[in-house]
Amino acid sequence: MLKGKRILLGVCGGIAAYKTAVLTRLLVKEGAVVKVIMTPSAHEFITPLTLSTLSKNPVLTAFSKGDTGEWNSHVDLGLWADVMVIAPATANTIAKMAHAQADNLLLATYLSARCPVFVAPAMDLDMFQHLSVRENLEKLLSYGNHIIDPGIGELASGLSGQGRMAEPEDILQKVQMFFTSVQPLRGVKALVTAGPTLEAIDPVRFISNHSSGKMGFAIAEALANFGAEVHLVCGPTQQHTNHPLISVTPVISAEQMYEACRKSFETVHIAVLAAAVADYLPVTAASEKIKKKDSNINLELTKTRDIAAELGKGKRVDQVLVGFALETNDEVSNALKKLKAKNFDLIVLNSLQDKGAGFGLDTNKVTIIDRNEKATTFELKGKREVANDIVNAIVEILQTKRSVTSL
Repeated sequence: MLKGKRILLGVCGGIAAYKTAVLTRLLVKEGAVVKVIMTPSAHEFITPLTLSTLSKNPVLTAFSKGDTGEWNSHVDLGLWADVMVIAPATANTIAKMAHAQADNLLLATYLSARCPVFVAPAMDLDMFQHLSVRENLEKLLSYGNHIIDPGIGELASGLSGQGRMAEPEDILQKVQMFFTSVQPLRGVKALVTAGPTLEAIDPVRFISNHSSGKMGFAIAEALANFGAEVHLVCGPTQQHTNHPLISVTPVISAEQMYEACRKSFETVHIAVLAAAVADYLPVTAASEKIKKKDSNINLELTKTRDIAAELGKGKRVDQVLVGFALETNDEVSNALKKLKAKNFDLIVLNSLQDKGAGFGLDTNKVTIIDRNEKATTFELKGKREVANDIVNAIVEILQTKRSVTSL
């Protein structure tokens, strides 16, 4: 159940740091992608080489990458992770987390993380029972963090009591249970389209658009993280995914995308049409490269097949169909027309008037509109976060449909 999950493992300077080698190995064995951030003092207890070898990723400690002028972005790390686990979490780091201090990469990443955070305290028993530590842990709980209680037993001081870090197997189980509980789409099949289509003019030229496919891929991964089995049909793009619940069918033209979607649509419960399909294609594609001439040339175009309209005609009552509208003017009215004409359950509206939204960017600003014309507008966010907002809306619609059809 951890296959493809992105886990950020934070390691603090305590004797229990030796256990993180086992934890890293267990997470990787379960199929997770693990990146490790160490505090500077953690190096005194376990080497970065050990954790780098086990995680198969470079271990990060500092903001800068040597003398290269490059830096390790705590913001990017916080957005990358599906879950952050801090183990061991020392009293010092817990206090800084509780009071928003950020004097190292691990703490700055924690404050930037928008994913669930698991904290596994490790310290001597008197430290763990100190009122200030208990208060800081309560603060972390109130912020929405998950605390993995330390075990009871012999401690490094020679005393015996509560304070030893939970065993790696127990931490692994907590993370597994979390993902099990937040997968409302287990057993659900989904179709997602992404990227542009290319319509050939001749062997070297084509009609297309600026779509990067980032939004469609983010939606496919969000659906898979919710437990769905996803068929991703994508046009030419630089994006890729290794998620084990996503199968990818690459296509080039609108007609190829239609054929792939048509075959898949009958078997799915959800279809999200995020691709920017070309509206027109040449009536005739030249078999050889068209030579440049002194005079103008006329290119006769015809409409491509309307994939959304075709799928909308055959939509079952138990299916959720989601479309996108990228507009430059009269945004809401145009989106509502498309919502009704294509028989969508939801339409995701983008406006090119919004700064940070549109093709090729890592951010997006959307308004989600349902069949009752209820519109929910979200702030500018990273596309992975936008994808989660869209999938949450889909889950709500799907659950409503299932409750109605079961009556």
